[in-house]
This record gives sequence, C-alpha cells and structure tokens, in this order.
Amino acid sequence: MKFLPTPTLAVLNPLKSAEQSIMQDTDLAGPLVFCMAFGGSLLLTGKVHFGYIYGIGLVGCLAMYCLLNLMSLNGVSVGIIISVLGYCLLPMVFLSFSAVMLSLKGAIGLALVSVTVLWCSISASKLFVSALHMDSQQPLVAYPCALSTVSSPCSRSFNQD
Repeated sequence: MKFLPTPTLAVLNPLKSAEQSIMQDTDLAGPLVFCMAFGGSLLLTGKVHFGYIYGIGLVGCLAMYCLLNLMSLNGVSVGIIISVLGYCLLPMVFLSFSAVMLSLKGAIGLALVSVTVLWCSISASKLFVSALHMDSQQPLVAYPCALSTVSSPCSRSFNQD
C-alpha cells in the first residue's frame, strides 16, 4: 500500500487515528482526481453535474474555511480545507460508481448513502482535528462536514429516473 498517499489511506480507514503531520503539505492533485472520478461516474449514469460538483464544493470549502478559522487557535489555510474535503470525497466516488450498477432508491440506497455520508464526515473531521490540533472537537467538526457532504450534488443526483 506504499503507492497510495497517506491522506487516502486515512480516508479509507476512518476509525484509525491520523498523524498530526498528515496535512502539512496541501496536495491538490488527489482531490482533483477524486472530483474528476466522481464527475465521470455521474457521467456514466447519464448525468452531467461537473458544474454542481465544483460550485457546491467551492461553497462548502469556503464555509468550512470560515468555520475552522473561528474554531482553531492557529487558523487554517484554504489549501488544507480543499485537500481534506477533496480526499474525503473518495467514499462518494465509490458510491457513485456503485450507482451505475445498482439503484439507490429504497431502503438499501438510503442505507448506502447514510453510511457513505457518515464515512465522509468522520474521515474529514478526523483529518481536520489532527491537522489543526483541535483536541476533543471531532463531533463539533463532524457535523458541518456531514452537512457539506449531504448538501453536495451527489445526494440528489442519485435520483435515477
């Protein structure tokens, strides 16, 4: 697993604690790849949502930037916010690729979307808390991360007509 970047491994295992130095360099290549993969998977279902992905992603990043600057002692850079939220889009990419083959309507779809939103929010809050040295504040950070994930176009774009 040496070929996967450390933030990707931290997102894939949300229950493992993250290193404090995990987000010192703001890698934007991984989040860009995940955004393109997410848009490509939605394109496979016949939906063109690149504008929604980038637009709502930008609003979510700006909101998280404002919130985390108010919550942390040292402040945070925009690059860290974009990097963390972009890497934590990986579970949504998995869900959107599964939506190509499966219908996400009904109880099974609701369960899959709920688990994916929880996975994204736990991973993002874990990375934010460890990168910004915000001890014991993960539930406070996880809630806006979950709201950002739910409000993204992925949740409403899984309506398969």
